[in-house]
Amino acid sequence: HMPPKYKAGDRIRVQKQVRWGHIRTPLFVLGKRGLVDNLRGEYPDPEKLAYGMDGLPPIPLYCIKFNYLEVWGESCPESAKNDKMHIDIYEHWLDTD
Repeated sequence: HMPPKYKAGDRIRVQKQVRWGHIRTPLFVLGKRGLVDNLRGEYPDPEKLAYGMDGLPPIPLYCIKFNYLEVWGESCPESAKNDKMHIDIYEHWLDTD
């Protein structure tokens, strides 16, 4: 078991690869950049739990803050360009930006 890789304020990018099966990362943030807001804790891997495995070792879960403009690009309404969203994402989906 390793300590969490990221800390609040770290810039990350969500991996862009599509994985088949039960995933817990929203497809609309694949490949997008964000900032680590905080560490939620460490939990069994829900992608393994969905297939009857024990989900161990636990994986750090982070709250990631995204700018709407980063996520939605040109389709982002002018009124939302300064808005933010927070999404919980497991460490194995994150890379350093």
